[in-house]
Amino acid sequence: MSTIYEGMFLVDNDAVRSGWQGAKSTVVDLIQKHGGTAHTSRRWDECKLAYPIKGKKRATYLLTYYEIPTGSIASFTRDLEINETVLRYLLLSAEEIPEEERTKSAAEMDADFSVPAPPEDDAPEVVEEEEEEAEASAKDDSGAEADDEAAKAETVPASEDTEEKKEGE
Repeated sequence: MSTIYEGMFLVDNDAVRSGWQGAKSTVVDLIQKHGGTAHTSRRWDECKLAYPIKGKKRATYLLTYYEIPTGSIASFTRDLEINETVLRYLLLSAEEIPEEERTKSAAEMDADFSVPAPPEDDAPEVVEEEEEEAEASAKDDSGAEADDEAAKAETVPASEDTEEKKEGE
């Protein structure tokens, strides 16, 4: 028995830059591989993520309504987990496909429709961060020794300071 699902897939922008239709077909092909049919599939949005996912700070959302046999969901989700193009996904059971989604999906299939290229990912390189931390640590170590000696010379122990006050009273 097949069930209609609404799927929101977070797609890696590197794949989207290579071509939107190719990125979209990654998900649609997986649905078909597991005996399903994609009824609608469209770009929902491209945005900055709240936190990095697989080193990416930006991604594109793909909204898909599809029908797939209930027994295929486990293998479908397993394939989504190991797929490098799909960063995250959310699968929900749906009663029906909204007419608005059919219209928007059909509009995306028109020849004159173009998906704007996503901006460059603003995720910092991990290698650069590690090098900067090592340099900062080296600077802190050499400067910390001089600071410690200066602090010792200027600091008067609390016990001596209290004794001087008692004598003056």
